Amino acid sequence: MNAPEAFGPLWRRLAAAPVVLDEAKAGARLDELLGLEGAGRLREIFEAPAARRLVEGVADHSPFLWRLALRDPARLARCLDGDPRTRLDELIARLDAEVDATEDEAQAMRALRKAKQESALLIALADLGGVVDVVAATAMLSRAADAFIRAALRFLLREAHRAGKLALPDPKAPEAGCGLVVLALGKLGANELNYSSDVDLVVFYDAQAPALKAEPAAVYLRVTKRLVKLLQETTVDSYVLRVDLRLRPDPGSTAAAISLGAALSYYETLGQNWERAAYIKARPMAGDLALGREFLDALAPFIWRKYFDYAALADIHAMKRQIHAVRGHAEVTVPGHDVKLGRGGIREIEFFVQTQQLIFGGKRPRLRGSRTLDMLAELGADRWVTPDAVEDLSAAYRALRGVEHRLQMVADEQTQRLPEDEGELDRFAAFCGYDGRAGFDAAMTQVMSCVSHHYARLFEHAPSLDADAGSLVFAGSEHDPETLQTLARMGFKDPPVALETIRGWHFGRRPAVRTPRAREVLTELTPALLQAFAKSGEPDAALAGLDHALARMPGAVELFSLLKSNPRICELFADILGGAPRLARMIAAHPHILDATVDPRVLETPVDASQYPARALRLVGRTKVFEEFLDALRDFAREETFRIGLKLLSDAVTPLEAGRDYSALADAIVAASLAFVERMFIEEHGALGGGRVCVLGLGKFGSQEMTASSDLDLMLIYDFDREAPESEGPKKLHAAQYYTRMTQRLVAALTSATRRGTLYEVDMRLRPSGRQGPVATQLASFVDYQNASAETWEHMALTRARVVAGDESLKRDVEAAIRAVLRKPRGDGLAKEVAQMRALIARTKGDSDPWDLKLAKGGLVDVEFCAQYLVLRHAADLPELISISTPQIVAKAGDLGLISPRQRAALLAGHALLTNVTQVLRLALERDADPRKASEGVKRRLAAAGEAPTLSALEAALKETRAATRSTFRGVLKHEAAET
Repeated sequence: MNAPEAFGPLWRRLAAAPVVLDEAKAGARLDELLGLEGAGRLREIFEAPAARRLVEGVADHSPFLWRLALRDPARLARCLDGDPRTRLDELIARLDAEVDATEDEAQAMRALRKAKQESALLIALADLGGVVDVVAATAMLSRAADAFIRAALRFLLREAHRAGKLALPDPKAPEAGCGLVVLALGKLGANELNYSSDVDLVVFYDAQAPALKAEPAAVYLRVTKRLVKLLQETTVDSYVLRVDLRLRPDPGSTAAAISLGAALSYYETLGQNWERAAYIKARPMAGDLALGREFLDALAPFIWRKYFDYAALADIHAMKRQIHAVRGHAEVTVPGHDVKLGRGGIREIEFFVQTQQLIFGGKRPRLRGSRTLDMLAELGADRWVTPDAVEDLSAAYRALRGVEHRLQMVADEQTQRLPEDEGELDRFAAFCGYDGRAGFDAAMTQVMSCVSHHYARLFEHAPSLDADAGSLVFAGSEHDPETLQTLARMGFKDPPVALETIRGWHFGRRPAVRTPRAREVLTELTPALLQAFAKSGEPDAALAGLDHALARMPGAVELFSLLKSNPRICELFADILGGAPRLARMIAAHPHILDATVDPRVLETPVDASQYPARALRLVGRTKVFEEFLDALRDFAREETFRIGLKLLSDAVTPLEAGRDYSALADAIVAASLAFVERMFIEEHGALGGGRVCVLGLGKFGSQEMTASSDLDLMLIYDFDREAPESEGPKKLHAAQYYTRMTQRLVAALTSATRRGTLYEVDMRLRPSGRQGPVATQLASFVDYQNASAETWEHMALTRARVVAGDESLKRDVEAAIRAVLRKPRGDGLAKEVAQMRALIARTKGDSDPWDLKLAKGGLVDVEFCAQYLVLRHAADLPELISISTPQIVAKAGDLGLISPRQRAALLAGHALLTNVTQVLRLALERDADPRKASEGVKRRLAAAGEAPTLSALEAALKETRAATRSTFRGVLKHEAAET
């Protein structure tokens, strides 16, 4: 065989060819080609064995290239019959002439696609035939892509000019002064384009461009969208280029074309290190190139830091560890290996070079180039990299890029993954020119191991990033396929949304993550956080909850650092987000409550309710300004409410204990509010001689069974010296008016919405005469009303009444008065009255909703009515029955033989199950939420509260329990009625 020529047509210069595995098939396909019209010149060319062998290799291994050959034999002959670079020049000139001469979109699109097909065939033949090396091939591919984009943009600019949207200075040279510039980034920006790569473009415009004749955003956005269409839309002639615009600032929330001012502002405030790395390869490529150069000059301080930037190195460490956060990924294997992202792949070489550029490029302008091999050589010349590393990595880069090209030549697919199937891998090794798999495997293993070795030495001091679940890559703008798979395995139902949400955090879309430090810690935390979300059982809901919280938080460094250093808190936090949406919304509305999780002992330390009164009263002494007190009180209440909720959610306290803790906290808040309001009234109106006041808690507040969302049933009772009924201050008030206004001020303290939110809803309808009665009740009036006018239901309410704040002597008087009322003998019709009252509630409020655990048939009201009935019916003779606790009343009634053991057991079991589930229900969901439509995490929480395996099992248990409770309710009242 004659040696290839150094100059002349491509077919005379061939130095390599794929190895043909199926000689018969390749020969038959070549015969088919030569039988087509226009193949005359090919017959002559194929008399050269090297030319024939090259095309047979294409026929055997590349369906895509072979289709191009069959479609136009004359085109194939042109490619083989000329110098590759000259042919490319001629092709581009022909394209420019055709596109510049037409106003027809279809004709322009056809010309672009024909040019793309011919350039693809030409460059592939030159590459496969060894006429150009891989570096030259990438440069030719980049030059062709530049030409396609520029021709398409010129067509669109002239179109906008004719439509009156732009007034171009020179329509024959439409790019000059057009006000729009297209920057090429990535491999196109560095003139290192892949064979079947997409092109990373960013489109910026000058909002003040003189050429503008319409609203700038609309004009340039339309041009950009149509540019993508002209290049990317698939027609009968295929497509030109796949266009990726996602390297622009925050692509998830910005338009495809962005003003230069907005772009500069973004990079100056929110730009990330990976974006700095991306802009190393940026160059103005189409449109107003002078405008693009000015922009990059202005952006230089962002890209090239004045001082050595080791913070960037830490950030890139984390990004790279995210890529390799997968068990087993450290092994270098050939079948199925990703030659770009895998261990020892192209990305490691690029990271190796770009890391050094980011650190040292600010001081050394020679390190600011865009081409990987050029900068690797420069790093060696500057002695930042050893000669061995330069030589090894340069050779590896060429080898890996060559393999990458051939992977993409097979079917024009954007892939970098070697075949996993043994037969396919055998064929691919032959396409790469190897006589057998053994040689290919050995060469690839050696190359990738060498790259991995040098990369590991560069990052040998970086801490590992443990994420057994799989690859997690959120840097950049592309949706990494392996990351999507990892998220799916973790249980995310919508992996693309999850990926875009996290990427949005890195773009600073949420206030809490707009500082570099926050994003740096976030990068390290993300794998553990996602695994915690996965364990919560509802990762999508957990992620959405955190995203909502970050939108409300001013900063997140402390939170992220806490979660990073405390795996248990991280898991608990995920549980809150995924299993307690109501609690998560509390975090979102008031992020500072997360301070409650800072203490790592928060779950181990029991709630000391005895400290609540002193802590709340300290707030009274800190300020005399009502609004400041209200804010401080709300902060205190919210933090402690959240702390109780945390403990309940993590099973650190039982639902019964949580009820007592919520109630104790409310006691302290009411007491502090009353103290502050009393002090205000003394300052404004003077003291009231002999005046006494106390607050009576009723309902769940009185019985110490409050939930996370309970309101406060209150009654204010006062007394005074009738000989001195007026206050002593300059603004005198009569006692009735004094305490009425005090009550109103107290209710305002508890309910008013301040900048810190609200505390409680207050219900005072249980006071004497209800809404028609005065808001504050004098002690004598209270006693008279309860003994002479109160109805049975009001006495039932008193069974759970408890003085929660106020004067101790008045407390004793009120308790004595209540006890006397409860010990009054009752008539024989009490059972009937209670039954009628329960029926009235059912008629007016309904009892058919199975998830209304209070009012449904057999719900908590039935248990409570049984207990209240037993107290009213028997306390005259058995005062030991009197208690604010429903379970204690039921248990005592059983001990005294007032109810049967079966009835006792049914009521206690019903109360326990209904209370436990209610506590978790009120913690996790809003009042009107349907548990059956809640997240799986919430459903599991509710089921666990009822000691059931699933929500459906819990519903069955609740149904059975309510039936037993209702039967017992009826049995107790019927038995008592019969006894009388």
